[in-house]
Amino acid sequence: MTFDKILPQLIELTTQVGDEILSHYKNDLEIEFKADETPLTIADKNAHRSIVNVLSQLTPNIPILSEESDAIAFKKRSKWQEYWLIDPLDGTRDFIERTGEFCICIAYIKNHQAIFGLVYAPFDRTHYYGFDNQAYQIHNHTKIRLKVCTATQPLRVVTGHYSAHSTHLKTHLQQLGKHQLSHLGSALKFCKIAQGEYDYYPKFGPCSEWDTAAGACILQNAGGSVVDVNGKSLRYNTKDNLLSPVFFASGKS
Repeated sequence: MTFDKILPQLIELTTQVGDEILSHYKNDLEIEFKADETPLTIADKNAHRSIVNVLSQLTPNIPILSEESDAIAFKKRSKWQEYWLIDPLDGTRDFIERTGEFCICIAYIKNHQAIFGLVYAPFDRTHYYGFDNQAYQIHNHTKIRLKVCTATQPLRVVTGHYSAHSTHLKTHLQQLGKHQLSHLGSALKFCKIAQGEYDYYPKFGPCSEWDTAAGACILQNAGGSVVDVNGKSLRYNTKDNLLSPVFFASGKS
């Protein structure tokens, strides 16, 4: 897979899908709830359809796993060496509540590791991407190299809005000592650490592999790390369920 070659098409795709998502942003939306009680809107469905259609044309022999895909049994998935892993609208709750903190996530997984990540924030019209030990931000046609910065004192910690009340998270934050705590929706947390705006993102609550892969890949290619409780990098498509483990994202490699 030559990511340099298809990157312009992926940027064009996510820009167009982002515009489609924004066309629903200020409308009253009919909200469905999936089996796991997470919300689903027409914006999620349309974004899924558009991304899958284009990826199927760009890489016709590569499987695609999306949050909005029909369930694919692990027996079938376990045979995949490479595949696209996407969240067409990450942060649907933030989209519904009109915080602006939502994004499109596209990752490419090879041998259980994310080797390419692209995150697009439609509200800010900003792309983030990373592969081959480099990461970049594109905004207003200006490309900036992303590089994590040395951790500050007090530590700048970012967590999600909806996981802020987790008992495990509160205990962990108490153990950190002095820190500044901020909240931000979706995979944008990874991108903001890659930008140097924050230092640390601990995640104890449930999330899925499509929520994690693209942003984690960008942060790692910007010089940061995303590890589980054993200090190991995250792996994908290794088990029947698609839940990510507890992890710690940091500007430190």
